[in-house]
Amino acid sequence: MAVGHAGAILTSSLLKTAKAGHGRHVAALEVTSCGARFPRGCYLRAAQANRRPGRQHQLPKKYRQQMSYDLIVLGSGPGGYVAAIRASQLGLKTAIVEKEALGGICLNWGCIPTKALIKSASVFEYINHAKDYGITVGAPQADFKGIVQRSRDVAKGMSNGVQFLMKKNKIDVVMGTGMLKPGKKVEVTAADGKKQTLEAKNIIIATGARSRELPAMKQDGKKVIGYREAMSLPAQPKSMVVVGSGAIGSEFAYFYNAIGTKVTLIEFLPNVVPVEDEEVSKQLERSFKKQGIEVMTSSEVTKVDTGGKGCKVTVKTPKGEQQIECDIVLSAVGIATNIEGIGLEEVGIVTDRGKITVDPFYATNIPGYHAIGDVTPGPALAHVASAEGIICVEKIAGKNPEPLDYNNIPGCTYCSPEVASVGYTEKAAKEKGYELKVGKFPFSASGKASAAGAKDGFVKLIFDAKYGELLGAHMIGMNVTEMIAECVALRKLETTGHEIIKTVHPHPTMSEAVMEAAAAAYGEVIHL
Repeated sequence: MAVGHAGAILTSSLLKTAKAGHGRHVAALEVTSCGARFPRGCYLRAAQANRRPGRQHQLPKKYRQQMSYDLIVLGSGPGGYVAAIRASQLGLKTAIVEKEALGGICLNWGCIPTKALIKSASVFEYINHAKDYGITVGAPQADFKGIVQRSRDVAKGMSNGVQFLMKKNKIDVVMGTGMLKPGKKVEVTAADGKKQTLEAKNIIIATGARSRELPAMKQDGKKVIGYREAMSLPAQPKSMVVVGSGAIGSEFAYFYNAIGTKVTLIEFLPNVVPVEDEEVSKQLERSFKKQGIEVMTSSEVTKVDTGGKGCKVTVKTPKGEQQIECDIVLSAVGIATNIEGIGLEEVGIVTDRGKITVDPFYATNIPGYHAIGDVTPGPALAHVASAEGIICVEKIAGKNPEPLDYNNIPGCTYCSPEVASVGYTEKAAKEKGYELKVGKFPFSASGKASAAGAKDGFVKLIFDAKYGELLGAHMIGMNVTEMIAECVALRKLETTGHEIIKTVHPHPTMSEAVMEAAAAAYGEVIHL
């Protein structure tokens, strides 16, 4: 990620005063959108330099010691930059502090570049199975470096897009490492060590998270790696052990296996993607095994020996201890929040079990300080962080937003087949005491899935038998991550099972399976 220099941004109101040519003077006192006043005679060489691609600029030293805002956002991931944009829309003078690249982990080393990798793997698989579609091609080869480069290019493009959005919304971007200070201040240290202090009426902490390390798997970035290194390895490994089968682990297991790496997926719990409905987990395990991934559940990595050329992984399984040799071990056992060294203790902000304690509108125990995204107790998902950021900012601006319904948050895993869900699993709904109606429609009965050659998977809907409320939706199959939003909206609108059955779905589509699953729950299914 590119790291810029700290310094308050010369905003549009100042830039508009620049005359053609270098060294021209401002004709009168100018006020930037961040509140700084510049007297007659302040040179605009920095403004002129800013017009050239890649050039950074700073205000004169005496004008950049302390800048004042309505809101400062610490971190520019999908929580931070969305919060900043919404704040600007609501008329708040806003700055965002970022130490690496705009867009945070999601855009640069998470959500977006992983999907680019997975798309390359999907294309490679299609070519390998071209004969199934009546097409003859030569033997394809996966260009690992080319795949990685495309992924990095996609990430860079998205980060540049966030830069554009910051400029469009007149948000000041301050590059550097932010440290919270009492009195609603943030001290920013640039890459070159220079410091400046920003102050605001409100501060939002959106510093995100990083790969979590286990004692038995200390990451060295070469043989034992996290998700970040997995996206930019210098060469494709011949073999890999992936530890953890949540979204991150399952996606990388699929990607590397699809392009020819021998993959072993190890999960401590009894099922892969353990937060999903058990039937979905079992289907994904079958699909992975059919693809050639070795899946080990109820298993624990107790030791990784990196002393030799590769890695020797010791695994405790239900059948006894087993040793696996591989080139790379990918640790995908969750995340750790980035709350260390940002000044929480000095300000007095309360944390609990590694998360910042917040109220339903993301205020901390210290007035004027707020927190959103992975650093708070909610699900560590990009779309959750964005929603929290909007709610937080609207509350700050005096609006009356609804608290977020954390039981109506979709979760997606972008392996093949894809996995998507929202609401209660069947087990959780039963534990809550609901009497259930459950409907399931397999894609093997779907005309669109058959035509696409993607018959693995199903849609499963769980209803409250008494009132017809949709309690949960669980899907596995092609493009189900694009289908789950329908069920999120249905739950938000409190749509009943019979209303779903009577909602005409286009044919042929994968989404017909939602209507068919609802019909199956009520004994009215047509195509089974």
